[in-house]
Amino acid sequence: MATDNGGADIETSDDNEFSSGRGGEDGRKYRPVFAHDQDRAVLEMSSIDPSSVASSSDSFSNPNDLKKLKAGVQTNMLSEGRDGSVPNHEGVNGSRTESKLELFGFDSLVNILGLRSMASDQIPAPSSPRDGDDVTINLDRPKISGVKLGTMMGVFVPCLQNILGIIYYIRFSWIVGMAGIGESLLLVAFCGSCTFLTTISLSAIATNGAMKGGGPYYLIGRALGPEVGVSIGLCFFLGNAVAGSLYVLGAVETFLKAVPEAGLFRETFTKVNETGIAQPIPSPSLHDLQIYGIIVTIILCFIVFGGVKMINRVAPAFLIPVMFSLFSIFLGIFLARKDNPVVGITGLSLDSFKDNWSSDYQTTNNAGIPDPSGKIYWNFNALVGLFFPAVTGIMAGSNRSASLKDTQRSIPVGTLAATLTTSGLYLISVVFFGALATREKLLTDRLLTATVAWPFPSIIHIGIILSTLGAALQSLTGAPRLLAAIANDDILPVLNYFKVADGSEPHIATLFTAFLCIGCVVIGNLDLITPTITMFYLLCYAGVNLSCFLLDLLDAPSWRPRWKFHHWSLSLIGALICVVIMFLISWTFTVVSLALATLIYYYVSIKGKAGDWGDGFKSAYFQLALRSLRSLGASQVHPKNWYPIPLIFCRPWGKLPENVPCHPKLADFANCVKKKGRGMSIFVSILDGDYHECAEDAKAACRALSTYIDYKKCEGVAEIVVAPSMSDGFRGIVQTMGLGNLKPNIVVMRYPEIWRRENLTEIPATFVSIINDCIVANKAVVIVKGLDEWPNEYQRQYGTIDLYWIVRDGGLMLLLSQLLLTKESFESCKIQVFCIAEEDSDAEELKADVKKFLYDLRMQAEVIVISMKSWDAQTEQQDDSVEAFASAQERIASCLGEMNEKARKEERPLIADGKPVVVNEQQVEKFLYTTLKLNSTILRYSRMAAVVLVSLPPPPLNHPAYFYMEYMDLLVENVPRLLMVRGYRRDVVTLFT
Repeated sequence: MATDNGGADIETSDDNEFSSGRGGEDGRKYRPVFAHDQDRAVLEMSSIDPSSVASSSDSFSNPNDLKKLKAGVQTNMLSEGRDGSVPNHEGVNGSRTESKLELFGFDSLVNILGLRSMASDQIPAPSSPRDGDDVTINLDRPKISGVKLGTMMGVFVPCLQNILGIIYYIRFSWIVGMAGIGESLLLVAFCGSCTFLTTISLSAIATNGAMKGGGPYYLIGRALGPEVGVSIGLCFFLGNAVAGSLYVLGAVETFLKAVPEAGLFRETFTKVNETGIAQPIPSPSLHDLQIYGIIVTIILCFIVFGGVKMINRVAPAFLIPVMFSLFSIFLGIFLARKDNPVVGITGLSLDSFKDNWSSDYQTTNNAGIPDPSGKIYWNFNALVGLFFPAVTGIMAGSNRSASLKDTQRSIPVGTLAATLTTSGLYLISVVFFGALATREKLLTDRLLTATVAWPFPSIIHIGIILSTLGAALQSLTGAPRLLAAIANDDILPVLNYFKVADGSEPHIATLFTAFLCIGCVVIGNLDLITPTITMFYLLCYAGVNLSCFLLDLLDAPSWRPRWKFHHWSLSLIGALICVVIMFLISWTFTVVSLALATLIYYYVSIKGKAGDWGDGFKSAYFQLALRSLRSLGASQVHPKNWYPIPLIFCRPWGKLPENVPCHPKLADFANCVKKKGRGMSIFVSILDGDYHECAEDAKAACRALSTYIDYKKCEGVAEIVVAPSMSDGFRGIVQTMGLGNLKPNIVVMRYPEIWRRENLTEIPATFVSIINDCIVANKAVVIVKGLDEWPNEYQRQYGTIDLYWIVRDGGLMLLLSQLLLTKESFESCKIQVFCIAEEDSDAEELKADVKKFLYDLRMQAEVIVISMKSWDAQTEQQDDSVEAFASAQERIASCLGEMNEKARKEERPLIADGKPVVVNEQQVEKFLYTTLKLNSTILRYSRMAAVVLVSLPPPPLNHPAYFYMEYMDLLVENVPRLLMVRGYRRDVVTLFT
């Protein structure tokens, strides 16, 4: 087929091999790489003269000797064949273009699209050009040419703006007055160490691969799993939303302090320590804070609806007032008492430094003004909760990873620089504020920074308002995008309302964030909001530290962060500090926040959609499994520690309904051989054919079988093996399946009741071969007869579970009967043990020994000893059994006659199933009669039993498989539900504790 699209003729063929020589000796056929979004690369390549190819490399310098390659990407232009094959493409002249890397396949590492597909890049790109070819690429999608940010403007400045906020301007001097210089330094160092260690962990995770939207949620979710990621991500979203209200209230309070006339309600005046002072301390009315806060929040929401571009344009303007206000504050500190001195401002004084060194914790009113009758008592723990929001904001850089030139370098350097800069600023400010004013001034002047600022206080007021409004704007911008990122991962269906398309604004999430922010503004108390923010941020930081701790401790091959200055012990210490700070602040808030995160976690576990992000917990499970496997070793397992690991052979003897990869009752029976359904089952099936031809079919069959196992709620794994025949496939399975002591120890399969109708020779040979392979491999065997009638978990059975214990099997039959009693369907049954003894055995002594043995095994069962007479004795048999016995004799005699006749004609010994056999007719008769007697005994005593267990006789040596199937048919005749069990050379039960 030839199509003309964009000036390029493409010829496709059903053959998808990269063969050469069909279209000319100078050509090669190649296959283009297809991206996940089904875009197709259309290539036009003119043929190259063979003489130019054979000439020296100098000839390629002539542009006339080269043909240009034009590539245009078009969507859905070419599609794969219905059979899944990828169409091949030829040049316009019919010859196939040659590849210099044909030995490795055309899609070599040189092809950049292969690398993009590894990184889940959905933008298609053409194949790599030949040396010297010019490539013109025209993508349908518009090319994003946004300006990328460096470390300074992309990470350092945003982090600095978010960290240095309202707490420093209107609460920091008050904290120094309350805690003193000594404990304030300890407070800053303690909180700063938490964010510093978190920055180390953040740097390690952020430099371990490409980052997408969601910031810390993306990092934590991909490290600890979707459940933990969503729970901490939602808490971090709430923290950002509440932080927006914190900044709004800070801006409003600063405005009302600077312009008291703007208040709609009367201010409140408070005395300090019941001492009369010249000027009572005014505080803005709570109603004014609420009204102005709601108005400001609504205005900010309208700005946010304008888009991120508008916010980014004004964001740099917020930095200038902040830096200028800091300069004014420190300049005013050095010029204090020299220019317009204020009461309580001593300037940098050693006496003030000594007086303010110790703490002075006391009660205050809701506005933070000291009041003996106040309801709030401050201590170091409470100050931790108040100050900690001043060190948050280290995630601002990671949230902008898409706009950075070099994410691997900018995030660690910029975030760490911002953290160290602000921590140093806080430590210096503690010393300066403590030596600047009296304690009374520090506690009563909430805007001390404005009081000491030079040249006039209004600079600080403007700086505070603009910086806090900018921070609030960032919170109202980042929180909705975080919520939209969680919703877009499609983990929680309840968050589907907040989904947004790529490049769209999250308007619904913005409205929801604004609603939460307004609710917190209505509270109106800044000091009551900050502990809530602290808990949510600490949860996020603890999650980042735990993520790095887990990834660093496991040290998976994929853990290769560019940031080398990290260690799992630092991450663990950082996580512990986060937890300690949470409990220091408030037990109540800690319990509430942890309970909220736990509820979200379990809600996601129950209602969320499963997602495999390659998280650290999966790696931890893998490492734990490996260590457990190594600790088990390869030695024999003690009977006390023996667990059944059934190998469920799903290959049916016959046909199953369409889209049913396994007999429905096999999964039910697999749960019955495990205590309370716990344990591992291995479901295997065999596809006949060549592996290279059936590999894809095997993968599809394995997925279908795994889905069916999950549907049947059976704990197990699925495996599909491709082999030339069923016997060869099972022989490979029984030898290689499993690792160490976790290899399957019981083979479970269905009895081929249809063997006589379907295939007279193949099924018996395969069935006998499987049993012999299990005996050689020392595997126990359980063959289920009457599988169609096996009860499910809702079908309760009554009666008995009868065991016909003939040979020593390590106690496997007894253990299986006890496991059946643990199921609801069999819990009403009782166990009967039938011991088959020869004629000269002492039945009473055998019965006593078996009872004592069962008592020591803690098993309750009724013991019945049956004494069988010699095999040639004539006893009364069941009519049905006698008829089946006579029919089996006739069929065996007929088969033996045909074998002898064929052997005489060909002048060779007897051959059956492809190997020589020796038939002793007297022994055959004996085996038939033994199975007849056992079947008659079962029908006499256990016709009404819920299930019968009997020892499985091994296939006799040198007997045709057809004869063994006749023995088995006679044994199971008219028994509706029968388990034939053969143990192996190990005890699975023990008498000792």
